[in-house]
Amino acid sequence: MQQKTTSTKPDWVDIMQFSDTGERLGTEHVQKVVKTEDEWRKQLGPGVFEITRQSDTEFACSGQYWNLHDKGLYRCICCDTALFIADAKFDSGTGWPSFTSPVALENIDTEEDRTFGMLRTSVACKRCDAHLGHVFNDGPRPTGLRYCINSAALRFVKFA
Repeated sequence: MQQKTTSTKPDWVDIMQFSDTGERLGTEHVQKVVKTEDEWRKQLGPGVFEITRQSDTEFACSGQYWNLHDKGLYRCICCDTALFIADAKFDSGTGWPSFTSPVALENIDTEEDRTFGMLRTSVACKRCDAHLGHVFNDGPRPTGLRYCINSAALRFVKFA
């Protein structure tokens, strides 16, 4: 019986690229960002590592972006992939940055999350698998969705 071999090379994904002014630049075929736990720990530091790499959650109203109203683009803190734009941000009253949609569906992944005895949908960065937060079906129009995201998982780029 032939053994299945496992590739050590990262997978490739298609990501919608954006400039820091929010301009859609087109789809790019890129390698996934894969690092060891120690490499992520060194890059991110405590707190951010636990949230993005171990699916932890920051305390409500504790993150730097939950009450930010500036125009700009939110990128992944781990790999810099564009994730959300301020135009889709709204005040959900939850204490976390909330968005009606990602800047591009190609840039996120979702999966069922049954932790803590609840059924939720977790949201991750497609390029590096960073845990971002969760998406719920109680958001405003036009999508009816609320992407409830940890500030620690984001890097904000303010529009000039």
